[in-house]
Amino acid sequence: MKTVTLKPGKDKAVRNRHHWIFSGAVASLPDFEDGEILAVQSRAGEFLGYGYFNRRCSILGRMLSFDRTPAEEAVRDNIAKAVALRRTLFDANTNAFRLVNAEGDGLPGLIVDRYDDVLVVQVATLGMERLKPFVLEVLSQTTPSRAVYEKSNLPARHEEGLPDFEGLLAGELPPEVRVVETGFPFCVDVIRSQKTGLFLDQREMRRLVLSLAAGRRILNCFAYTGGFTVYGLRGGAARVVSVDASEPALNMAGRNVSLNGFEPRAEDFIKADVFGFLRKHDEVYNLVILDPPAFAKKKTDVRQACRAYKDLNRVALARVAAGGLVLTFSCSHFVDEPLFQTVVFQAALEAGRRVRILQRHHQAFDHPLNIFHPESDYLKGFLLYVD
Repeated sequence: MKTVTLKPGKDKAVRNRHHWIFSGAVASLPDFEDGEILAVQSRAGEFLGYGYFNRRCSILGRMLSFDRTPAEEAVRDNIAKAVALRRTLFDANTNAFRLVNAEGDGLPGLIVDRYDDVLVVQVATLGMERLKPFVLEVLSQTTPSRAVYEKSNLPARHEEGLPDFEGLLAGELPPEVRVVETGFPFCVDVIRSQKTGLFLDQREMRRLVLSLAAGRRILNCFAYTGGFTVYGLRGGAARVVSVDASEPALNMAGRNVSLNGFEPRAEDFIKADVFGFLRKHDEVYNLVILDPPAFAKKKTDVRQACRAYKDLNRVALARVAAGGLVLTFSCSHFVDEPLFQTVVFQAALEAGRRVRILQRHHQAFDHPLNIFHPESDYLKGFLLYVD
């Protein structure tokens, strides 16, 4: 088989089961088509595994197996293992979850989310794009579904030389999918939603809000379709105000509130820029939730993103009653947890509030982090107590 040879001393990451091979680690490449699966060996000729490669990318190769298991067999095995793991994690009370979490399940470039009997797929790399027919075949065998829909609108695809793509891959997609999470019903509009439908990675933190909500006045910023809002109301909150810049998202949030047995009040769903709302609004809350979109989509955005995170947390701290809580997050991959904590410290200092961290973000079980591939860790957050 065509073989990639790594430079002396540059094979350590692969030996440590890290999926990425950077261009600077490669001593020689065979003639190949971008996206093709190639064997990988050390400079001494030791076989290391199989991966797919793309000359366009700084991450030249992504490993699919770390032994002599053929690449397609490894993909099949890892999908089956991912599905089997989720069966141990969820019962009938939750039928919306991540089925495949890219490197976290040994499948770089592939995300699959399940919403009841609908699968939503994201393909980030050319190598996985070439494997897509095989992946769909395996999914049909391991997870029979009514429909498979692809939402591959990802910045990573541009470097891979791939256009964005969205469309139905199999079956018939209903206009909306009704799901349950922790026994709570939600409507998901797969086509018009952000990401794949729900922010599944926040499930454990929504449960945290459920446990904290009783009697509190809650402000849910960047509310999207009302996940935190529903959990706050189900937890007995005195009031939950949801703010988002998207009117369709707020409309869906109102529907989800209704589905859960509450009467949505127009004054509790506010279409506004969150930064502007926090500056102009003077009501005080007992719990403020900040779950913004990624402010740093690339490494060069980090400085500007940190300014935005600091500004957001500073103005939010002014809206919290003494003895209140702030649940604040960053999903920017390039802003790691120590940096985010520093930003929150600066925000608290400028706001003149005494702040303590009560808890850090809890990873949702269906978003496993590969211990050999820590770069997959992107979401971080703090539960803050504010004097």
